[in-house]
Amino acid sequence: MERLLLVSMFQNVTGLLKEIEPDLEGKTVTYIPTASRVERLGFLARMSRWVLRGMGLRVDAVDVSTAPYEAMRRAFEGNDLVFIVGGNTFYLLQELRKSGADKLLCEAVRAGKLCIGESAGAIVAAPDIAYSRAMDRPDRAPDLHDFAGLSLVDFYPVPHERNRELDPAAEQIVREYAGILDVRPFDDKQAIYVEDGAARILNA
Repeated sequence: MERLLLVSMFQNVTGLLKEIEPDLEGKTVTYIPTASRVERLGFLARMSRWVLRGMGLRVDAVDVSTAPYEAMRRAFEGNDLVFIVGGNTFYLLQELRKSGADKLLCEAVRAGKLCIGESAGAIVAAPDIAYSRAMDRPDRAPDLHDFAGLSLVDFYPVPHERNRELDPAAEQIVREYAGILDVRPFDDKQAIYVEDGAARILNA
């Protein structure tokens, strides 16, 4: 059973995670802060980590831009959940591919492990990430030469609808791609929960 929880800002929707995964105490999460590295969002990564620990999870941080392959493999295979922090989607995809973590991540999801993707972590699940240019800078990923995403979902998540800073970019994406792609906007107090290919909006 493949399951994903796609969120804009995790700290706003923690109750939704408890709803779909009530037994979190003592479980371990593979925590990927990589996307935050190039956007100076260290505070976001730290906040998400604190929130996860407060929910009873053990956090195993794996930066896919620096971690050895075997350490990543052990984490994805051995831990119970995956959490992908927000930041720059293009850099995240570049580093997932370069490290081989893209395949490990997809295998973990196919094995039934819940994957929580926050902002960039939600967008990278799409079939292609080029649509997110209005929200992220592709030049942060100079070694990324095509924008094929992980295809963990068959639609195109658009986080941060109605967000004071990012809503203009979200609106631009919807304007440009509605009717071309299956874009799915959601705000900072919502999530898209995907279970075996069926997606639905959850409200915190």
